[in-house]
Amino acid sequence: MDTLEKCSGSYVTDDLRDRADDLIWRVRWGDDWLYLYLLLEFQSTVDAWMAVRIQTYLGLLYQDLIRGEQLSASGRLPPLVIYNGVQAWDAPLALEPLLEPAPSLLTAYRPQQGYLPVDERRVAERGALPERNLSTALFRLEASHGPAEVMQIVLALLDWLKAHEQASLRRAFAAWFGRVFCRGACRASPLNR
Repeated sequence: MDTLEKCSGSYVTDDLRDRADDLIWRVRWGDDWLYLYLLLEFQSTVDAWMAVRIQTYLGLLYQDLIRGEQLSASGRLPPLVIYNGVQAWDAPLALEPLLEPAPSLLTAYRPQQGYLPVDERRVAERGALPERNLSTALFRLEASHGPAEVMQIVLALLDWLKAHEQASLRRAFAAWFGRVFCRGACRASPLNR
């Protein structure tokens, strides 16, 4: 693990949307590099075509590795889609169900791509999440049912992130809380209906 390196994660899709937030790491695996593409796709609505988008993002990564002459025997972790919507995630988890059936002769040539959805609300509602865990706090905030619960979670976060070395993470959470969570909570408020 001492060879783990962060790589550039900035790609532009054909519709000119920047993919700068993806996390790409590489680690030595024998004489080669193993690429780990941590695609965290935050979704507030179900996207039936998510498997197609994921395949596009991975294609952009491979194109960049080819251009940089870095392509070798590479691998990846399953892309994650972090979903925080109210409706349960029910989109296909792979390309296969989105494609028209093909003759068996062509089966081996059909694209195969899947992803792992993390449905925040359902995970938080099931409970049994680890304590003092930032993902747990995020999931509980997304599934919270009122200001008292939000305040309890935020106070715990402030306590966990008070150390000087946590400054960057503290800023990231503060930015997310102000730009994403609070805006979403304000839109969902009964006062705005």
